[in-house]
Amino acid sequence: MTKTNTSSITEPVASTSVTDRTAQTQKVDAFFNDSIYNEEAAAFSNQQLTDHMAYAEGMEVLDSTLLEEVLEARNSYDYSAYSEADVHQALSHQQRSPRDFAALLSPAALPLLEDIARQAQQERQRYFGNSVTFFTPLYIANYCENYCIYCGFNSHNRIHRARLNREQLIREMEAIAQTGMQEILILTGESRKMSDVHYIGEACKLARQYFKVVGVEIYPVNSDEYAYLHQCGVDYVTVFQETYNSDKYAQLHLAGAKRVFPYRFYAQERALKGGMRGVGLAALLGLDDFRKDAFATGLHAYLLQKKYPHGEFAFSCPRLRPIINNDKIKPLDVHERQLLQVVCAYRLFLPFASITVSSRECARVRDNLMLICANKISAGVNTGIGGHSHKQELGDEQFAIDDNRSLEEIYAAMERLKLQPVMAEYVYV
Repeated sequence: MTKTNTSSITEPVASTSVTDRTAQTQKVDAFFNDSIYNEEAAAFSNQQLTDHMAYAEGMEVLDSTLLEEVLEARNSYDYSAYSEADVHQALSHQQRSPRDFAALLSPAALPLLEDIARQAQQERQRYFGNSVTFFTPLYIANYCENYCIYCGFNSHNRIHRARLNREQLIREMEAIAQTGMQEILILTGESRKMSDVHYIGEACKLARQYFKVVGVEIYPVNSDEYAYLHQCGVDYVTVFQETYNSDKYAQLHLAGAKRVFPYRFYAQERALKGGMRGVGLAALLGLDDFRKDAFATGLHAYLLQKKYPHGEFAFSCPRLRPIINNDKIKPLDVHERQLLQVVCAYRLFLPFASITVSSRECARVRDNLMLICANKISAGVNTGIGGHSHKQELGDEQFAIDDNRSLEEIYAAMERLKLQPVMAEYVYV
């Protein structure tokens, strides 16, 4: 059962100086990331902000309890309570429970990371063999109506904006297809005004002419709109929750539709209701306590899989990266060992799920993770607008990438690792 909520309320914020407000936030938040919190954002936060838990007009409301279940579990997750014995017990199980997953993400698991990685590699072999699936992202617009203070596309960031027209879309897709790529992920900034659902649908129809698998990573929409996009050729939907800490989410997302936390949370469920074959989930590691966010991401997928057993599920594992006008952004305490721990924990908890490692990571990290526990990789990546067919991008990129290798280069790297590159997992007949 669905209904549309038309309520909108505001929450007043006490007036304090920028310096005082930042100091107060740091004092109560052990995971305050000052690399993304700037003076402009602090000043904007002193205004009256809309309630981030209240749906805006036109947003579909699902009759579902998943949000309450995930938030309750995240808030009560005390990873310091787990011991090495709990980790050993988790590793001994054939099928792992949420409690096992929590133990695998705990600090107690780090000394056992080699054993965890070995078992994760066994699960990867069991479900995916040596295969590595390739795709590339295509950014078709970077207009955005949100104010997310860590994102290069945010509406307050002064960048070059662009939206590809039909001819430009065709040139981009032809350029990508000529490399041999057969799966594409279409992305936009989050602006219904500049990149409406019909525009995205038309782009997906074009993409279906060039590629065997089409995914989208766009602003969340209602289930009937996901059904329309599915009719246009979309196979799967990826949405990053960014952080599952609802209070931190409100601090980071100051304006726009993305500020509405529950509407974003239920995007994957609406996509499945709309007929999508699969959905992808992720937290942006480094925005808050990465262990709690990784735990919430895994539990979110676990509960969705129980409710929609026909669906395919995937994880992305991105860490914060620098953006235009802020090259100091960093992912706090999420180092390479912690990233490996998260990806291995995902693999052991939901071994059938696809796991993508972003081009935000360097070639060495990506290659090693493919060998151990991940199974999907992007290649020939350009996060700007029009960058595949133009030497000069039409619009600026969303974030800095660290792996600039072409499809041909990554394909050869996977073969050197004795892995089997796969260009498409599905063929429509």
